[in-house]
Order: sequence, then C-alpha cells, then structure tokens
Amino acid sequence: MSEAVELHVAGRTVSVTSPDKVYFQARGDTKLELIEYYLTVGDAVMRQMRDRPVLLQRFPNGAHGSSFFQKRIPEGAPEWLHTTTVLTPNGTPSRALVIADLAHLIWAVNLGCLGFHSWPVRVPDQDICDELRIDLDPGPGTTYAMAQEAAAETKRLLDDLGVTGFIKTSGNRGLHVYVCLEPTHDSIAVRSAAVAVARELERRRPDLITAKWWKEERGARIFIDFNQNAPHKTVFAPWSVRALDHAPVSFPFPWDLLFTLQPHDMTIATAPRWVDEQGDAWLDMPTHPQPMEPFLEMVRRDQDAGLEDAPWPPVYPKMAGEPTRVQPSRAKKPKPEKPPSPTPTEES
Repeated sequence: MSEAVELHVAGRTVSVTSPDKVYFQARGDTKLELIEYYLTVGDAVMRQMRDRPVLLQRFPNGAHGSSFFQKRIPEGAPEWLHTTTVLTPNGTPSRALVIADLAHLIWAVNLGCLGFHSWPVRVPDQDICDELRIDLDPGPGTTYAMAQEAAAETKRLLDDLGVTGFIKTSGNRGLHVYVCLEPTHDSIAVRSAAVAVARELERRRPDLITAKWWKEERGARIFIDFNQNAPHKTVFAPWSVRALDHAPVSFPFPWDLLFTLQPHDMTIATAPRWVDEQGDAWLDMPTHPQPMEPFLEMVRRDQDAGLEDAPWPPVYPKMAGEPTRVQPSRAKKPKPEKPPSPTPTEES
C-alpha cells in the first residue's frame, strides 16, 4: 500500500491512509478515487447531508470484503469532529457523526465508509423531521420496471396534493421519493403521513403497490416501506455509493428520466460528469420546503374511515393506536362457539 496523503478539505487537513487500496474490484477503483468522487460532487452532497447525523456502513477491505454498521464514533477520532447523541428505537444513546462539512464525510470515507445512512433531521433541532422519504421497495417477484411505474404513480399523487417531490435511485434495485418538509412536525407525525401515502397508493394501484407490512401479504407488488420514516430510522443518503463492484451511486435525477435511467447507470465514474453537464437535479429542494397539511388531511381521512395505525417494526415498543403486532398467519383464530345445550323438559 502507498503512503498516506493529506487532503485539505473545508479548511481542515484530512489524512488518507492506503490511498491506492482497491475498493471496487470490477474497475479497480481505489479509496482515493472514491474520495475524489465525493469531492467532485461535494456541493450537491452537502446540500442534502449538511448537519445530519449519519450511520456509517464500513467496509475496511472494500466492497468485496465484510462490513459492519457503526453508529458510535470510534475512540481516537479528531477533536474537531462534530457529533451528536442519537437514540436507537429502544432508547440506547450513541455518539454519532454529524456531516458538518465535507471534511467530516472524507474522514469517514477514509475509515472505509462507502455509503452513508442519514437521519431525516438536522442538528441542532433533532426533534423536527424535515423529510418525508417514500421508499419504493422491490421485493421478490417484482422488477425495476414495476418500481418505475410505482414511482410515476407516486408523482401523480403528489401532484394531486400540490406537493413537490424529488426522486433518486437507491443505488441498488429500488427508488426513493423525497419530500422536503417545512420544519413543523416530528418523526411520528411524518411516519403517519407515510402510512397514509402508502395506503392511498395501494388504493390507486392495488395490482402494483402494497402497503402491507407483513411480507406474507404483499405478493409480487412494490411495497411502500412507511416505517423507514419511524423515529431513529435512517435511509441510504443521496449521492452515497453502494458496496457493489461497479460502484453505483444513489443518484438524484429529474423526473423526465424516470423510464430511461437504469439503477446502475450512475457510478462514481459517470455521475460527476453528468452533474457537471446537467447540474444537480435536487438543487432547489432545500429551498422549497413543503407543508405537512396535505398529508395530515389524508391521515385524518383514514382515521375517520376507522383505519388503525399500521404495525411498527418489532424493535419499537408498543405504540399508541397500533393494532396487534402479530403476523396474520400466526394470529390466534377465534374458537368456534359451542352450540347451546338442549333445554331440559319437565318430563326429564
């Protein structure tokens, strides 16, 4: 391995160890080339990730090696790092990295972090959720073409609500639609909005889309994973790089490319050139926050129709208004009523 190099980023000096270490075997992309990718699209990255806590997914030996998630900052981290305390769903606190500037992100990449999983909150006000994240999850039996059609249906719904949404690839097989929100509500309220969106999309396209939490009920349909908006949940961040050999990027793109852009077209080699020529498709997103009221009206409509809350993931405590958290096939069936005993007659 080559000697460490020092980079001057955002007014700080960041040491990059083993810069020639191969992280992506298909093309031979190195750690330093991954860092150069993030530096090239740095302005776009920071528009979306600045001041957000992140969960690190580290691959010390590159995309072909083993990985682990790291929420806590390791011992010996530089004193200039911005951090914050985040909680797991069961309430365990952790000291997490905050992407205060591009130097923080490059420091994490040097540790082998290929992609970042970001919270939908910004420091210092972590009680307010500023993004609704609509995760179009292509499960077994589905295709990317189905995810594309589900995304188009999602845009039609947002247009009907008068809300602006932005789309990106997940970096793998799925698509994510983001709505930048006015800073007015917490994650519990935003999750309730996501549940309402999922249910409305299922009503509109039951052949294609499902809001069913239990896998056994989904079938070969695109699942709208509303629980990705639950408190303390993270989503693979825009511009982050997946740990796959061809180094695909979770790529924000304009809606008119929905049916032409394929999930792995944008990599650390192709995305910077596209941004240089076409610009950042999410450039205006942070400056045009959307109101929550259209989504909350959908929540109220479902409640008035008698719908309960949707199930929460098992790591969460029982939540108010939540139905029984039992897989349907394992739910106890009511015992059949016994026929009434015959009434004794006087002769007997």
